[in-house]
Amino acid sequence: MKPLFAQAPLAERRPKPLTIHGDTRIDPYYWLNQREDPKVIDYLKAENDYTDQVMSPTEDFQKELFQEIKGRIKETDMSVPYLKNGYWYYTRYEEGKEYPIFCRKAQSLDNQEEIMLNVNEMAKGFDYFQVGGLAVSPDNKLLAYSVDTVSRRKYTLYVKDLTTGKILKDTIPNTTGHSVWANDSQTFFYTKKDKTLRPDKIYRHQLGHKESNDALVFHEKDETFRCYIYKTKSQKYLVIGSYSTLSTEMRILDAHQPTGKFQVFQPRERDHEYHIAHYEDRFYVLTNWQAQNFRLMKTNLAKTEKSNWEEVIPHNDKVLLSDIDIFKDFMVLSERKEATKQIHVYPFDGEDYYMDFDEAAFSAYPTTNLDFDTSILRFSYTSMTTPDSVYDFDMVTKEKTLLKQKEVLGDFDPNHYQSERFFVTARDGKARIPVSMVYKKGLKKDGQSPLLQYAYGSYGHSIDPYFSSVRLSLLDRGFVYVIAHIRGGQEWGRQWYEDGKLLRKMNTFTDFIDVSQYLIDQGYTSPDRLFAQGGSAGGLLMGAVINMAPQLYQGVVAQVPFVDVVTTMLDDSIPLTTGEYDEWGNPHDKIYYDYIKSYSPYDNVVLQDYPALLVTTGLHDSQVQYWEPAKWVAKLRLAKTNFTPLLLRTDMETGHSGASGRFEYLKEVALVYAFILDQLNIRE
Repeated sequence: MKPLFAQAPLAERRPKPLTIHGDTRIDPYYWLNQREDPKVIDYLKAENDYTDQVMSPTEDFQKELFQEIKGRIKETDMSVPYLKNGYWYYTRYEEGKEYPIFCRKAQSLDNQEEIMLNVNEMAKGFDYFQVGGLAVSPDNKLLAYSVDTVSRRKYTLYVKDLTTGKILKDTIPNTTGHSVWANDSQTFFYTKKDKTLRPDKIYRHQLGHKESNDALVFHEKDETFRCYIYKTKSQKYLVIGSYSTLSTEMRILDAHQPTGKFQVFQPRERDHEYHIAHYEDRFYVLTNWQAQNFRLMKTNLAKTEKSNWEEVIPHNDKVLLSDIDIFKDFMVLSERKEATKQIHVYPFDGEDYYMDFDEAAFSAYPTTNLDFDTSILRFSYTSMTTPDSVYDFDMVTKEKTLLKQKEVLGDFDPNHYQSERFFVTARDGKARIPVSMVYKKGLKKDGQSPLLQYAYGSYGHSIDPYFSSVRLSLLDRGFVYVIAHIRGGQEWGRQWYEDGKLLRKMNTFTDFIDVSQYLIDQGYTSPDRLFAQGGSAGGLLMGAVINMAPQLYQGVVAQVPFVDVVTTMLDDSIPLTTGEYDEWGNPHDKIYYDYIKSYSPYDNVVLQDYPALLVTTGLHDSQVQYWEPAKWVAKLRLAKTNFTPLLLRTDMETGHSGASGRFEYLKEVALVYAFILDQLNIRE
């Protein structure tokens, strides 16, 4: 009798040939990209049925895990209020309900609450419901907001009269979901998407007018660029930003003159990224012009081209400048120093200093700071053992005031857990890979502890140490949890990113493997107890490492994984493709084609043993199309030479980010944890 794990559906149809650079590729599973084909839907449902069948012995355990994880979350909760233009704004949740309630109070928190949107009421009858882009008009009377009911990042804009509670007729589909009011409270700007879902057009809308009459104020015609719009903290300028992987360009307009013409701040240039902040008679500019890790410049309002910029804070090859907050008497820089996200305070009259924190592995960053004339900085703090915390910090006295720490229900005690921060030398002998670790105290380094290793490693996106109450369900069962800060992020600055992209992308994968080997060699775990997890580009990472070093892992979870890199990057009709040539390379160029093909998980599946594998995706995913993981799993079924589980779960209602409800997504977490724990015969 064949093992159960060999009985899943296989994709079999006529193969599609593709010839490029003299290389003829046959893709027998290309037909799976027909989203509307009933046979494709039937195939995905058959895979789901198979996953349910294999995981059926854990069904009760999954329910227990879901309740256990949910039970740590305070259901009736509220965010820390912030003051804007005479109103205190906050978000609250009610027990037993999935969605947020967006509220405000005039002048004082003691005044009567005004519910702007109760998403629980709005979401009734929808399988997926996401509200975003809340923007209150300067006169405080109108609320622009957006709704996505498909999970494909295509938002419809609405406007609500906050004085009457009525929804106005101004409805605009197919937007990014974000809108910005001009200072007249009658005009707002929004961004539309092209057929590939690239934000490429910005329009001006006048209340009461039809969408067809909206004025196109900017069209980003370069397919490698995307655009957006925002208003400066000073509320005096509207800013249109265009960006690609390696270049940015800003345009500015007086927010009191919405029908005026946007002026280019500094023309785009290859390899030049910059961001601007307005204060009084000048702009501050965060730029990588002749500064790989960025430096801070300033210029006056009338002369914004870079020839007029004056240096404020010079470049530092050991510190990455990532963001800036301007106050009347202070500048606050968000930096990455010693591979850690930190806050650097610059008084305009006095010595600069870093904020002090007690833990080695932490993340601290400014949050909502809308007031210029204040010495109080609001910031968030978290670590592997400290729940998300919001503080007010007096930049004069250096006193921290805790406003709220996310409550963890049950018997959680941070003193029962231990975090570590250390560095692993990569195989090249030069790179020091930061590693953040947490576990329940009492760990013995005898190789017997199960361990889950997570990483991302792309787009310069750094994964900072953070607390997760969800994670406690593994830690309390003896797991060690590890974040590997591999190349492709920016933990060590911009060079750390440059060394993990394009023709150096292989460093991302070998870094992860090197950390895994180190954890085994140091006795933290062993191959039969080591698990790996990654999503999206981190799913690509998972696919690459199990092709390269499958013997190191007992099981792997790949969520919405980007695994068919060659085919996707050759298809410029797919969302994100053209804008990512500077990340992965353009495979129409043979040097990049060959290099991408050398690591693309789908193209490197071979006859060998593979770890147990759970793959998740969403039918409506617009960032990594569902057919990539579906094709990959089909190919693995024929190639793998052992009988470890190989499971594909497609959420037929959602996209890249999964379920929209506050608790609904925890069902997938419970599935993932049950899958991992089941490989160790743990079902309680």
